[in-house]
Amino acid sequence: MTEVITLGWRERLALPSFGISSLKAKLDTGARSSSLHVESLRVSEEGGDTWLDFDIRTGRRSHPVLVPCRAMATGRRRVSDSGGHANMRWFVRTEIEIAGSRFEIDLNLNDRRHMLFPLLLGRMTLLDRIRVDPALSYTTSLRGVVGTG
Repeated sequence: MTEVITLGWRERLALPSFGISSLKAKLDTGARSSSLHVESLRVSEEGGDTWLDFDIRTGRRSHPVLVPCRAMATGRRRVSDSGGHANMRWFVRTEIEIAGSRFEIDLNLNDRRHMLFPLLLGRMTLLDRIRVDPALSYTTSLRGVVGTG
């Protein structure tokens, strides 16, 4: 079993598969799945697989940078937001790096532009890996940070 680490309710992490060295994330034990803000989501079929092309916004709000990304879809499911509104979302599997740990997670891709955090880590990602202390915030440090989402 992996050692459980304690982190704050908000942290910075990396998405190495997408070339993202730093992105702000909210660790949310009330959300089941993890959700990533993407822009310009495009769907294509290749060789029987569904591929998703999208942009991830990094950098500061005043100087945003759009990073083009591509991932194979792992499925599409109905997800309800905190207000009870449900919609269909695409899911991908990717690696995250946080607090010196690196592991794969499932993420749904969604429009989160009106949220404070582009990435929300839900309890299925946190389970058996991360304990959240709501009194803590930004406890990790990322070396070589390029943009701070």
